[in-house]
Amino acid sequence: MRRISALPNLLTLGNAFCGLLAISKAIDALVLSNGAPALFYAKLETACLLIFLGMVFDALDGKVARMTGGASQFGAQLDSFSDAITFGCAPALITKVLVEHEGPLLGYQGNPRLHFIACASFALMAVLRLARFNLETNTDEKAHAEFRGLPSPAAAAAVVSTLLMYLTLRRPELEVDDGSPTPLGRLFALAPEIRVESVPAWVLPAIAVLLPFLGFLMVSRVRYPHAIAALTRKGSFFTLVYLVFGAFLLFAAPIPVLFLSAQGFVLSGLVRRLFGGRKAAASVPPPAG
Repeated sequence: MRRISALPNLLTLGNAFCGLLAISKAIDALVLSNGAPALFYAKLETACLLIFLGMVFDALDGKVARMTGGASQFGAQLDSFSDAITFGCAPALITKVLVEHEGPLLGYQGNPRLHFIACASFALMAVLRLARFNLETNTDEKAHAEFRGLPSPAAAAAVVSTLLMYLTLRRPELEVDDGSPTPLGRLFALAPEIRVESVPAWVLPAIAVLLPFLGFLMVSRVRYPHAIAALTRKGSFFTLVYLVFGAFLLFAAPIPVLFLSAQGFVLSGLVRRLFGGRKAAASVPPPAG
C-alpha cells in the first residue's frame, strides 16, 4: 500500500465533515420547523456557515499538500469526493429545505418535483465538473492558476450567501453577536423599513432558478481566476493594504460582503468572457479582398 501524507488529507476530510454536518443541520431545521420556528432559521444559518467553513479547509488542503510534497492522486480524488458533498449536495439540499419551508408562508405554490430538479441539476453538474477537473488537471502549481468553468466552491458560495441574505432579511434578529447587535443589526434597528416582513414570493423561485444557472456555469468553459493562487502569489504593498481593509469589511458586515463578493466573482467570469471575446474578434484582421 502506498504511503500518503496525513495532514492535507485530514484537512480534506474536515471539508467533507463540514458538508455532512451542514446537511445534518438542515434536517434538524426541518424537524424543528413546526414547534420552534426561530430555531429553524438559526439551524439553517448554521448550515450555511458550515459550507463556508468547508471552503477554508478546501483552500488549505491543496496548498499544504504542495508545500509538504504530499500531493497525490489519492488526495486529488479525496478532495473531489469531499467537494461533491460540501459544495454540491449540501447547498442543493439546504436550498430545497428553505424554499419548501418558506413557500407556504409567502404564498408561493411551487412544485416539489421542479424544486428537486433544480437542486439535483446543481449537485449533478458539480459532480460532473469535479470529474472533468480530475482528468484535466495535474498537481503542478501552474495548473491551478485558472479554472475552466465556475469552481464548485464559488458556485456554493453564490448559493449559500444568497440564502444567508434571505435569512437575514427575514429574521434581522439573527444579526446578534455576544448578545449585542452586529453593525448590520444596528442598521436594521435604525432603519426599520429595511426589515422585510414579507419577502416577495418571486424570491423563492428566483433562488431555485439560480441553481441550474450556476450548475451550467460549472460545466461551461468560462474562465475564472484561482482566488487562493492570486492571494498567495507575490504582489505590491498596496495589495496587502486592500486585503486588510477587505478583512475589516468582512468582519463588520460578513453576510453582505460575502454575498456581494460571491455574486461579483460569478459575474466577473461572464464579463471577461463577453468583453474578452469581443476584443479577440476585433483583433482578428479582416480577410484579404
